[in-house]
Formats: sequence, structure tokens, C-alpha cells
Amino acid sequence: MQVGIESINVYGGKTFLDVRTLFAGRQLNPGRFDNLMMEKKSVGLPCEDPVTNGVNAARPIIDRLNEQEKNRIEMVITSTESGLDFGKSISTYLHHYLGLNRNCRLFEIKQACYGGTAALQTATNFVAANVSPGAKVLVIATDTARAAAKNTYAEPSQAVGAVAMLVSDKPEILELDLGANGVYGYEVMDTCRPEAHLELGDPDTSLLSYLDCLENSYQAYSDRVVDVDFQESFDYLAFHTPFAGMVKGAHRMMMRKLKKASPSVSDSDFEKRVALSLKHCVRIGNIYSATLYLALCGLIDYGDFSSPRRVGLFSYGSGCSSEFYSGILTKRAREKLAALKIEEALDNRYELTMQEYDSLLDLNMEWIFGIQDKEIDISPFARIYAKFFEGKKLLVLQRVKNYHREYIWS
Repeated sequence: MQVGIESINVYGGKTFLDVRTLFAGRQLNPGRFDNLMMEKKSVGLPCEDPVTNGVNAARPIIDRLNEQEKNRIEMVITSTESGLDFGKSISTYLHHYLGLNRNCRLFEIKQACYGGTAALQTATNFVAANVSPGAKVLVIATDTARAAAKNTYAEPSQAVGAVAMLVSDKPEILELDLGANGVYGYEVMDTCRPEAHLELGDPDTSLLSYLDCLENSYQAYSDRVVDVDFQESFDYLAFHTPFAGMVKGAHRMMMRKLKKASPSVSDSDFEKRVALSLKHCVRIGNIYSATLYLALCGLIDYGDFSSPRRVGLFSYGSGCSSEFYSGILTKRAREKLAALKIEEALDNRYELTMQEYDSLLDLNMEWIFGIQDKEIDISPFARIYAKFFEGKKLLVLQRVKNYHREYIWS
């Protein structure tokens, strides 16, 4: 049975900050800029949150379905570490504003940046079980940086956005290699969000844990898949991308350990099989549980799919959980994704000044988890809203009333 991703889409926000502007504004060491390999970071407005980002990613997928196809969505799974309630899943909001059938399971998964993969694998297993033949599952990975880690080298990559995936037995984007999974996890305190407004991390511990999990999840994969070869078995690779420089270093480590490759050989292989997956990531930043799938979309938009291509995927989430798995990207994948014009949407965003960026950080802090009653005031960002939201039929937050979030279409 074929199972995998039928459709996929990205919402990368409507505003961004150039990372060079941030380096200058924060007086960060310019010598470290090239190591990050970042260009831009997406920034949210106060009228945006994980719900609006998720809906705005998913709606173009849903709008392309006929009524019968839409009614076969029998499960909505959100993955996020940016929840808005200790009990209520944001999948309920997403389900409502997307106008989906009420005969539908709604729930949420949390495991840092690994959550999107946990949701995808849960959806895949449901479809593969064939307990409801023809059923589809909507997976939405959506996250926002809680508070920028000002004056640190984490700030350039902290971003906002979402990726939506429709999972079914018609994998027109990615057909998963069922059973070809290597998982690895243990307890570590590399990053965490211990309070609603606080995001903490130990960069060194996080880097080491990421590398350890890549090596060992791939080993677990190779234990299950006969004659797999890291360099030869995969036409392309896509990794969870906290920042692009980390992916390049991780790939070099694997090439050195598994293939005894020199830096020049590793760099050549990186350009051939990995670099294309970073095209969108360097323009949006780390969107946590959605980031691996942002990398996948970059690979689809820029890769060669004159014939089907096998891709190896590595997912990592702090705390930690990880997985290496694979699938076949179809000949139709690029054509189908191109219709959603992700690159065009990223080209047509508003570039913030450093002053505007800092102002938005302060305003966004007023809308964190736990608000009881509050009305959106668009006046501080009215010019941006008028050009990039007004009349665009994007979902935006209007108010919170007795803890209940209320949204409208712009």
C-alpha cells in the first residue's frame, strides 16, 4: 500500500528581518555570520499566532479539494511547542476555521521540533492500517518563537511559521518507505520553554545532542534497512535545520565517520544532495516542529524531479527525540508544490527595520499564553496590515474573550 504526503504547503509570514540588520543592531560578532548561513528570519505580527499560521498554511491545500475529498479528512493533528492552552488543543481552532467535517479526531502532539514528525508518522500509521479505506489526515506543524533571545546567536534563527501536510493513500508528493525508520531518544536539557514567555537553551549541549541523535538514528535505520549506504542510497537529504550552518556541519560529520570523506568531498556532496533543502530555511529561520518539512519544501522547489528521487530525512527535537526515515519524492512533486507559489510569497514580504522589529517583539509579548481578555489594536502596524493583510483573506486574531481566541478573515 502506498502512503505518504498528498499535498504540502508553507506559510512563512508577511514580515521579515534581514539577519545582517540584526547582527548590526545587536552588535553581534560579524565573524560568526557566515557560520550561521542565515539570510532572513520571519517575524509575526500581534494578530498572528500558531492558529493563524497553521490555518494560512493549510487553507490553500483544503481549497483545492472537492467536497467529497474534504469530507474524507478524518483526523487533524497539530504539532507545536507554542500551545495556547494547557488542555485545549489548537487543532480544534484549525478544524473550525478550515470548515472540516465534525466526524474527525482532533488532537495535538508536543515533543519540541520532533513533533511534526511524530504527527506525520501517526497519520501515516493510521492510513496504512486501512481501518477506514480512503481516509485522509491533515497534519499541521505550527510554531512561534516565544521571545527572542536578544543579544545571543540564537536570535537570528528564531522564527514563526507553519507547514501543513495532507497524508493519504495517494502520496503525490512523498511516498514513505514504510518500516524504514530509525529512532533514537533520551532525556537531556538542551532547550526548553519552562514559562510562557521564556525560551532557554544550552547551545553546546543542543549541538552535541543533535549530532549524537543523527548518528544513532541513522545507525538504527541501517540496522533495519539492508545494504543502505549514506552516500549512495539517497538522491537527496533533508535535515531539521535550526540554522543552515548546523546542517552543513552535521552532514560533514556523517561523511567523515561513515565514508572517511575529506572536507572537499563532503562539501561537494553537500552541494549536490543537501544544499537545495536549505533554500527556504535560510529565508524563514527555525520554525521548530515545521522546520524539517520547510526543508523538504525547499528541496522540492529547487531539486531535479525528472524522475522519482529517494530522500533521507532526519528529524530532531530537543529533550530529546529523533528519527531518520526515507521516502520517494515523485515526479509530480515539484509541479504540485509550484502551484502554491511559496517562493513568490517569500519574495513579497515586508522588510522590517531594526526599530520596527524591536517594537513587534514588545507588542507580541502582550499576546502570549494565558491572556483572559484583550482586543487587537492594529494601529501600531496599520501600514503593514493594510498592504499585506487587508482583503487578502488570511486568518488573523481579533480578540481574546474570557480566554477564548476569536479570529476573522482579513
